[in-house]
Amino acid sequence: MDLSSYMAGSIRNIMTTAYLNVLSNPREARFVSRMQRVIGKAERRRKECLEKEGLEVPPFLIASIATTCNLQCKGCYARKNGIAGDTPTKATLSPDQWHTIFSDAAELGVSFCLLAGGEPLTRRDLLESAATIEDIIFPVFTNGTLIGALYTEFFKRHLNMIPVISLEGELTATDGRRGKGVFQRALLSMEMLQKEKLFFGTSITVTTENYHEVTSKEFLSHLASLGCKLLFYVEYVPFDESTEHLAFRDEHVAEMEKILEERREQYKEMIFLSFPGDEKALDGCMAAGRGFFHIGPDGSAEPCPFSPFSDRNVAQTGLRDALTSPLFRKIRNERVLGWEHTGGCTLYEHRDEVEAMID
Repeated sequence: MDLSSYMAGSIRNIMTTAYLNVLSNPREARFVSRMQRVIGKAERRRKECLEKEGLEVPPFLIASIATTCNLQCKGCYARKNGIAGDTPTKATLSPDQWHTIFSDAAELGVSFCLLAGGEPLTRRDLLESAATIEDIIFPVFTNGTLIGALYTEFFKRHLNMIPVISLEGELTATDGRRGKGVFQRALLSMEMLQKEKLFFGTSITVTTENYHEVTSKEFLSHLASLGCKLLFYVEYVPFDESTEHLAFRDEHVAEMEKILEERREQYKEMIFLSFPGDEKALDGCMAAGRGFFHIGPDGSAEPCPFSPFSDRNVAQTGLRDALTSPLFRKIRNERVLGWEHTGGCTLYEHRDEVEAMID
């Protein structure tokens, strides 16, 4: 399968669905229409980089911009990796430095930059800076508890900043992992966004225990009634050996993809995405620049959020140099992206081998 063509086609399908779902809102419709043209230009820029320079530019980036969070969710990878915590081990770049990174990304043809943390809404200064890069769509992955009148106004002013609120399912599952009262606070945020007719989504960590609930018609109909237009399913990565039973196996991935195919037909007003999804169909994981890579809060260029190893710092060397890093090349060229693994993340499961690749 031609990965570049596949991803470009998938992005076009996402934007087409988004446009159809915002036709009743003229302001959102104009924004999506413009972004369809921008994304087409970005696709051509990525193609030119590959043909003229041999530079493979991914359409997606993931950036952890915050090192603090107001929650302490069970099994949080950001706390486990030292990205965030009560005493985070990594510093974060300044708004100007992030602005340079995002500007360079737009020039190279990156279309989407997923903003994570920690809790990204704790860094309003960084979000204000990112919002001015109007040729990139920034899904902001948030726990939803900090959305109020000021942030609702912010999202109204910057339609390229799309809030994606994290849930684990309904009340019992969400509060069980994220803390008492978090589910109801997240719903309140959704109601505020819906009132302003804003496009927003939900991020759900899927496990062997909850994937039937979070893909059920009852759950999806509830989200649809709240105005949710995007569902982003992220497979659980077992940082604790005692939770390995929660990670997907091949049979779960196959069943999940089948369920999502059905739901896409049943809920045409919603966009369904899964990560990492069916890697086998894509000839392996999309990390290390094949489809995306991760930028840590200190600017470190890492294969993915679950593989915090780096031999380049984007703030020091620039995005173009990071894409050609020896570590990324080794991961792609040696086909380690197709390593066998039990579920969740190939590179995390083979973290010792990945770390050994750093010169």
